[in-house]
Amino acid sequence: MTSKTTNKFSPEVRARAVRMVLEHEKDHPSRWAAVVSIAAKIGCAAQTLHEWVKKAELDRPFKR
Repeated sequence: MTSKTTNKFSPEVRARAVRMVLEHEKDHPSRWAAVVSIAAKIGCAAQTLHEWVKKAELDRPFKR
């Protein structure tokens, strides 16, 4: 069973939000500051976006 919040944001919105965090974290004093800023823009909780970012980093091949 999935929760209602699982489906609130489409995979495309999630992916875009994660990209925004990764691309704009250098413009903020910390990753968390970037997460808070972008979460407010898309209307989700910062902790939710932070979890999406962590999952995306684990799912993608190692890049540096």
